[in-house]
Amino acid sequence: MGEKQSARNDEPSYWFNLRTLKVEKGLKTAASFRVGPFETEDEAAAALTTIRKRAELWKDSEQDD
Repeated sequence: MGEKQSARNDEPSYWFNLRTLKVEKGLKTAASFRVGPFETEDEAAAALTTIRKRAELWKDSEQDD
């Protein structure tokens, strides 16, 4: 199976593996164990922080309604 290409260029997408807590280049893990895609390896490495921040923002916006 080939690697999934990002929509913006011909480089493979980066994913964060929730089981191993490591960045992967391309589709290597079952969808239930990965988050992404991310454009860069650094963005993928920060996936847990990004998810946490987005969850907090979503929670705050729900409380404001």
